[in-house]
Amino acid sequence: MDYVKAFVVGGLLCLIGQILVDKTKLTPARILVSYVVLGVLLGALGLYQPLVDFSGAGAGVPLTGFGNTLAKGVREAVDESGFLGIFTGGLKAAAGGITAAITAGLLASLIFKAKDKS
Repeated sequence: MDYVKAFVVGGLLCLIGQILVDKTKLTPARILVSYVVLGVLLGALGLYQPLVDFSGAGAGVPLTGFGNTLAKGVREAVDESGFLGIFTGGLKAAAGGITAAITAGLLASLIFKAKDKS
């Protein structure tokens, strides 16, 4: 049942993104940034974590989950370090994901040769 919950919630997030691409003039980059900001806002308000608890990776893996991780990291760092935690918490919480993305990008650039679209 966990797989079904993850599939449904993750699929709904992707469906919303696809509808935004098809029906609006928003660029994919703006939609991606909007998903991260939405995750930060919902995470800061405590509304996103119940969705993650319900669906697991369905809500934790998409960009909204990344925003939630940033908000949670800032909240924990502020509790520990005070005002300085505003600047360090998000990066500390998301460091693993950011490192994985950079490493995967580096490996892809070493394995594949870039080509022009023409």
